[in-house]
Amino acid sequence: MSKLKRFIAPALCAVVLAGTAHAEERTLRVYNWFDYITPKALDDFKTQNSQVKLVYDIFDTNEALEAKLLTGNSGYDVVVPSNVFLAKQIEAGVFQPLDRSKLPNWNHLDPKLMKLLEANDPGNKFAVPYMYGTILIGFNPAKVKAALGDNAPVDSWDLIFKEENISKLKQCGVALLDSPSEILPLALQHLGLDPNSNNPKDYEKAEALLLKIRPYITYFHSSKYMADIANGDICVAVGYSGSFSQAANRAKDAKNGVVVDMRLPKEGAPIWFDMLAIPKGAKDAEDAYTFINYLLQPQVIAPISDFVGYPNPNKDATDLVDPAIRNNANLYPSEEAMKGLYTLRPLDQKAERVRTRVWTRIKSGA
Repeated sequence: MSKLKRFIAPALCAVVLAGTAHAEERTLRVYNWFDYITPKALDDFKTQNSQVKLVYDIFDTNEALEAKLLTGNSGYDVVVPSNVFLAKQIEAGVFQPLDRSKLPNWNHLDPKLMKLLEANDPGNKFAVPYMYGTILIGFNPAKVKAALGDNAPVDSWDLIFKEENISKLKQCGVALLDSPSEILPLALQHLGLDPNSNNPKDYEKAEALLLKIRPYITYFHSSKYMADIANGDICVAVGYSGSFSQAANRAKDAKNGVVVDMRLPKEGAPIWFDMLAIPKGAKDAEDAYTFINYLLQPQVIAPISDFVGYPNPNKDATDLVDPAIRNNANLYPSEEAMKGLYTLRPLDQKAERVRTRVWTRIKSGA
């Protein structure tokens, strides 16, 4: 080999290795809720961005995500907190402000929903809504009828919070979300109090109400109820709207004879949003913007709504969503129903501590 060849060969190897190392550095790490995207959406993103290695991990509670974020080094480039947790995390300086010039598909977002979100993210500076929904009641019509008769108040929170109703449902199983930030506001609302109250005495009243019905609650969990109601192991659950859509589909696919229905209670309920945000410590913010902008495409987000059973905030995607979902007022609330929906806000530190202690006592039944 000539001296020139001996010189060029290592140099070319160095260039190739440097290029490979650079490619390996482009690893996009996404942390999202379980069962919250289609495999096709992920596959298409990887195909369109073949130079990016996508690492996609899942969690099942906001608390699990927050524990990672508050360390200051979550290891993720895109995360999906719910709007109330997002507000606290913004205050803690967890996220990068968004550069909207890198999100040209922003214009597809519904301005009315974006206005609602300003309660948690003033100016919509830090996050992009992914999906939204409500807390509502999912139920097995046959089992609820057997327990309570033809006039069971399935369209009211009375089904859960009135002892004469829930006591009769104990025999077929009742599950509530393991989420003090979502269940306690419902109890406050039922008592005619502010769902976002910072008054410790209000939480004492909510605690008394929930302890009264505690003996009739089978369990608290943030995801188990989906499979159990689909299998007929429980008959009523308080959970996320799209969860019951998924549960109904699972029961149908299993051909097990179980029917899962849902109702958005007439008294109103919290409306929540799951948000796409980029942590300050993100190592691949550029590809994070690419991923978020990809999800903002109507033709991408509509099939995800079909899959997860939740409405998306993309005004130009609504007509592309399965009519069974977009025309279901329990999933896509009507304008009239929207008047009874409210966003939840972070509590002050004292009230948050009170709420945490109250929830511990409720779960233990003490």
